[in-house]
Amino acid sequence: MPDLTFQVEEAAAVPFAAAPMLSFHLRVANSGAEAVYTACLRCQIQIEAAQRRYSSEEQAGLQDLFGQPNRWHQTLRTFLWTHASVVVPQFSGSTVLDLQIPCTFDVNLAFVKYFRGLKDGDIPLCFQFSGTVFYEAIDGGLRVAPISWDAEAKFRLPVKTWDGMMDAYYPNSAWLYLRRDVFERLHRHKIERGVATWEQALEDLLENVAEEVRR
Repeated sequence: MPDLTFQVEEAAAVPFAAAPMLSFHLRVANSGAEAVYTACLRCQIQIEAAQRRYSSEEQAGLQDLFGQPNRWHQTLRTFLWTHASVVVPQFSGSTVLDLQIPCTFDVNLAFVKYFRGLKDGDIPLCFQFSGTVFYEAIDGGLRVAPISWDAEAKFRLPVKTWDGMMDAYYPNSAWLYLRRDVFERLHRHKIERGVATWEQALEDLLENVAEEVRR
């Protein structure tokens, strides 16, 4: 039976995609002698937040996610980023394929808050694999086996890779999700003040608040 191991070698943004997407170059190796016809992989990607250090600036930016730094020994935990799946083509020995992950810049999501709060360094990730492998038996027949439950790979994603991808797709921009009634109030304010863009409407509100604070 094949004994599959996994290694994430590098990551890069997918250029010219319809939406932001990261491609992880995944090496799949079989230490056994069997030829692998195909494998249907499922992957769960976890962010191992406790496996890196944080500057004071990063700690301030991550308070919305983990609370005050003096509580991080309780709140800083591994959490889920996403699930993905990929079909491994036929190979003997080892092969390399792309595991592509669609990304979003919705700042209400925990992993986006985390990525945005980091200024430098890398993001510790754990890829946990499951699925089914189809292989050639010794007698030449087709056999099917589950992928070992403890199959995983560690990878440290450079923060600059994530930032560069988002800058390419959303230059000088960020997405903000609003409750519908709040959006309608903002829309009415935009119309009443006769401003052309959402940025101008928000700037107008912020200037009004700043003026009230000064008074």
